[in-house]
Amino acid sequence: MRLLHSADWHLGRLFHGVSLVDDQAHLLDEFARLAAESDVDAVLLAGDIYDRAVPPPDAVTLFDEFLARVAGELGIPVVVIAGNHDSADRLGFGARLLAEGGLHVRGRLSAAPAPIELVDAHGAVDVFAIPFVDPPHARALLEDDALRDHDASSAALLDRARAEANPKHRSICVAHAFVAGSSESDSERPLIVGGGGMVDASRFADFNYVALGHLHRPQQIGGERIRYSGSLMPYSFGEAKHDKSVSLIELDAKGDVSIEEVRLSPRRAVRVIEGELDGLLATTPEGVSNDDYLLVRLLDRGALYHPMAKLRERYPNVLQVERPALELTGSGAAIAAESVAPRAPEALFEDFFSAVMGEEMDAEQREALRRFEEPLAPMAEGDGGAAS
Repeated sequence: MRLLHSADWHLGRLFHGVSLVDDQAHLLDEFARLAAESDVDAVLLAGDIYDRAVPPPDAVTLFDEFLARVAGELGIPVVVIAGNHDSADRLGFGARLLAEGGLHVRGRLSAAPAPIELVDAHGAVDVFAIPFVDPPHARALLEDDALRDHDASSAALLDRARAEANPKHRSICVAHAFVAGSSESDSERPLIVGGGGMVDASRFADFNYVALGHLHRPQQIGGERIRYSGSLMPYSFGEAKHDKSVSLIELDAKGDVSIEEVRLSPRRAVRVIEGELDGLLATTPEGVSNDDYLLVRLLDRGALYHPMAKLRERYPNVLQVERPALELTGSGAAIAAESVAPRAPEALFEDFFSAVMGEEMDAEQREALRRFEEPLAPMAEGDGGAAS
């Protein structure tokens, strides 16, 4: 059986105030063509379809068009679960009727997770689709007050899923969780402060493949059997170097899996570039498109006039500008802690320079400061000078 696994689409996401719907539409078009060309038996979407519980209309329209194309026109079954960003009730609307058309949506948790049965030349495959597990909801659903964290809650629900499994069938789990031992990114919403949001990988024992969502970096946990496909595209500049992909899964007659990472081609890359302003305005860095989404680190040490406006004339999608040379190094706090006794103006300026620039003034800079102070000397000494 051939399966296409993806997750964390975050349709409707704003990236530094810019809507990504057009970029996401481009990627979903590629995804649909990949599903058709790869002759897959099903598509598994492991949660966070939308970026928020009440998604914008254009995001809903985009997902509707994707499902109509893949489940409707191509006739490929699609399994969808709710993630922590999704509204379980909104995503699961009409699920019982949609299942007749090959669209299997699991929005809310079930106390008795029934499998979705897929069939290939080697027989049946049971797909257990477990939406995001919220411990308070799990406690109420299972009437078990001992379920205080994500690990215990997930374990209880997965045990119930295994109880529904046919031992003669191969089995797959689709889930949305933070599995211990995996690597997170800075664009994910934490499930809980501390380690209480983690789920032990051992909870997913006995499944031939576990299609995970929630973490945005493609990765596997302890082997190929448990895998995050990663997000559809980078959603922070911290993810700029991630190799985003979707996972093409081959499940053989024995239930062994092989995985191919298939990269999609975004309309715009998300990149971090650095250099001095004049150099970046004169020459685009190698491998960078002027249309990419950019964070620009300017290495200039002096004052700059409207650098964002100037950069956007050449790079229209600059979303953030950083000035590392102007970041405080901690010396400012030391200055504040010193005595407030009167000090000479040049000493105060040297302290200010050190706090802003993170280094001491050199001899040439001190000489420039001295030349600047000379015309002011008569006034500073109380000489009437020009005022007399």
